[in-house]
Amino acid sequence: MQFVQSSIPVLLAMAVLLVAWRRFGLAIFLGSAPFGMLAAFNLPAVGGTTIIAIDLAVLAMLAVMLTLPRGLPMTLGVVAPGGPGVLLMAFLGLAAIATIFLPRVFAGDIEVFSIGRVANQIGIVSRPLQPGGGNLSQLLRMILSVFAFIALAAYALRRPDPGPILQAVKVMTAVHVGLGLADILTNAANVEWMMSIFRTANYSLTLGQQMAGLNRMIGGFPEASAYGYMSLGLFGFWMSYWTRTRSTGTGAGIWLAASTFVLLRGTSSSAYVGAVLFMSVFVAVRLARMHGGSLRPRTIVIVMSVLALLPLGAMVAFTLYQLVPAVTEFVDRSLLDKLSTTSGVERMSWNVQAMGNFLDTNLMGAGLGSVRASQWLIATLATTGLAGTAVFVWFLTRLFRLPHGHLPEATADLVVSLKFGCLAFLARALVTKATPNLEIAFFAFAGLAAGLCLAHAKLRASVRTVAEVASGIPAFRSARPPRTSG
Repeated sequence: MQFVQSSIPVLLAMAVLLVAWRRFGLAIFLGSAPFGMLAAFNLPAVGGTTIIAIDLAVLAMLAVMLTLPRGLPMTLGVVAPGGPGVLLMAFLGLAAIATIFLPRVFAGDIEVFSIGRVANQIGIVSRPLQPGGGNLSQLLRMILSVFAFIALAAYALRRPDPGPILQAVKVMTAVHVGLGLADILTNAANVEWMMSIFRTANYSLTLGQQMAGLNRMIGGFPEASAYGYMSLGLFGFWMSYWTRTRSTGTGAGIWLAASTFVLLRGTSSSAYVGAVLFMSVFVAVRLARMHGGSLRPRTIVIVMSVLALLPLGAMVAFTLYQLVPAVTEFVDRSLLDKLSTTSGVERMSWNVQAMGNFLDTNLMGAGLGSVRASQWLIATLATTGLAGTAVFVWFLTRLFRLPHGHLPEATADLVVSLKFGCLAFLARALVTKATPNLEIAFFAFAGLAAGLCLAHAKLRASVRTVAEVASGIPAFRSARPPRTSG
């Protein structure tokens, strides 16, 4: 274990989470997510893995949930049969088996793209498949993501109050936006070193990159793509919450505006394409509900306004692209010419090779950390095989179909928004994602949504049981008519 300069502040924050979890635990947890490079310590023996603040927050929150009264049965309840948690555990089991055994079974038989060291620098190299530290590192990260789902589902099951959860998402958004603005300002003032206190992980850092004259925003992450991934997830949450909630005191519009700003200013082409994919699904879902008459007037106005403004927006965008050189350069670099760049060609070659690896391993995959791909579905197939991918897709289906019609209004608004946040993360991953792991932020949102639904399902079941006992229904059901002799 190797400590760094940020170890003490991170450990102090975790101590507060452990002691005052009811008041600050969830805010500290979600507030740690945007610090994608804030290291707690390094693990040189585990492939050089860095344990960052959010990783430690996962372990701290899980420890709290397990040590509370009835902690173990309540925590295990979130992965019981009948919910999405059991499918996630099944995926983890399949991924662990693939990662431990398959790199040895197929060692030397296939060529893979993976992370390797070339001239003392980390890069993507082609080499024969062999077990390595990357397998253990990626498995560890997947385990932490699953633990995040379990811990926050148990939290929501124990405290099914939408208020603290909404406040924690606000903290998460404020930290993410604040780090992005600080990144812009420090770059503009040539004092980038001031952000180094938040960038202590041993990741490759992309500083000083520009796109059409704009410094690329990375905030607390190592690259603009990772920053855009978090931005899109928060944008998805706030877009849904703003269109659903009737409360005017939540400030949802302000948080939506802030997350929209960092999404657009982040200059991540994958986030832009993911946002288009997400908004297409979002509008389609809203239109489908509009047909059923279940939408609120405010949402109907918003959806119809967006549809009406699309032609005008397209015309304005085309005019700016044709007449303003800066806009032309930005659109070309971020979107239109992306696939023809060296990076785009390289990423496509990763995907082609990964699909070949999927076929070469008889559809079983090569294990987490063995194969480098650039798209989530291909990465999942190439590493966990057809079985693992099927179970993961089943988990996602169960997650997005969590029932919320029976929930109180404030809770239903939050659950739907958490699911749309997960959908936004997934939309970006379907554009580009190197591993099957959708990251801790995704699984945190998923766990909170699942925990809230499970809590209210248990409450309804207990109320129904009490009502049956009070009305004598169980006794009536158990009674048998007296037998009479012939």
